[in-house]
Amino acid sequence: MSRYYEFFCPVKVIAGQAALEHLPYELTGLGASKPMIITDKGVRAAGLLDPVISACEESQISMAAIYDDVPPDSSVEVVRDIARLYREQDCDALIAIGGGSSIDTAKAVNILVSEGGDDIAAYSGAGVLTRPLRPFFVIPTTAGTGSEVTSVAVIADKARGMKLPFTSSFLLPNAAIIDPRMTLTLPPHITAATAMDALTHATEAFTCMAKNPLSDAYATAAIRKIAGSLMPVMENPGDTEHRLELAEASTMAGIAFSNSMVGLVHALGHATGAICHLPHGLCMSLYLPYVLEYNIEHIREPLGELLLHLEGPQVWAATPASQRAEATISAIRHMRDELWRRCELPRTLKESRKVTEDQLEPIARLALDDGAIMFNPREADYDDALAVVRRAWG
Repeated sequence: MSRYYEFFCPVKVIAGQAALEHLPYELTGLGASKPMIITDKGVRAAGLLDPVISACEESQISMAAIYDDVPPDSSVEVVRDIARLYREQDCDALIAIGGGSSIDTAKAVNILVSEGGDDIAAYSGAGVLTRPLRPFFVIPTTAGTGSEVTSVAVIADKARGMKLPFTSSFLLPNAAIIDPRMTLTLPPHITAATAMDALTHATEAFTCMAKNPLSDAYATAAIRKIAGSLMPVMENPGDTEHRLELAEASTMAGIAFSNSMVGLVHALGHATGAICHLPHGLCMSLYLPYVLEYNIEHIREPLGELLLHLEGPQVWAATPASQRAEATISAIRHMRDELWRRCELPRTLKESRKVTEDQLEPIARLALDDGAIMFNPREADYDDALAVVRRAWG
């Protein structure tokens, strides 16, 4: 672990029962009175906009515009359309309500409406933005991506067949509002996949090259919350206490990995998502134990430490120190088996039924170009990556 590190998280977190009711106060504090909501059809159909709109209306703030057609894989065209609507309706703030796609889309829209123009590609890359953007709030409806506290966004440029990355601390929202009411309607398989996404963020943050004491604290706390709350929520989806724990864990894991980076699980996951169009959280769950096995000799100590947070002090104390790393991987496998039993969340690429054997080589090849691979504790070339993918095939 390096002696030098930086840790940065300026996002205000407003969390708990009735957290949504604080949104009008935050808007008014930034001089905003004509907000625009960015969301998707599913979130609106689930009635999740209602508590947000009524909380604002009670404070005499009405929505100037609502865009509810964000696709699962957002594109430059969508961003351009929303920016046009924002300008037409003379909006002065953005509220993203949804999962990673709605949040990333809103980040990109904020660039256009703040900086001007229609060409979002002009702002792609790192360090392009030089000043704060318009007031921006995020209300996550999944407990997984952590996008509400990360300074990155990815938008598809379909015409050029590529994904445009955006990185800037100015993309961070003014506040993230974590309210358990927003995740109550998540179906079991999405609850499971997004929780595994957060677990992967925390596990990679804790075992990869750029880990530091502050990100470690967030990562381990996130893992403890997921281990204690995921099965109770699978058992009883209306359990608001444990739903809040999962939502908090997602945010904490987001803070952890945006300060310490992720590794080979993400590199393989991004490649699999691009080639096979599998959801990101599912990709994380599929690869996590296989990558940990690949990295094990380079991460024995931190990986063994995670047993304490996954299984509790008794199991940790009863396990010989030399076997704790393997026991951690077993605990993660056990969690995946349990999720397969409860909602058939796939454990192997074969079980996903969306991946064919002839796609394994392209996945391994594409993963080598992913930035995350640089922070993996063990170097991986094409043959290594392919070997992990083959093991994950099943």
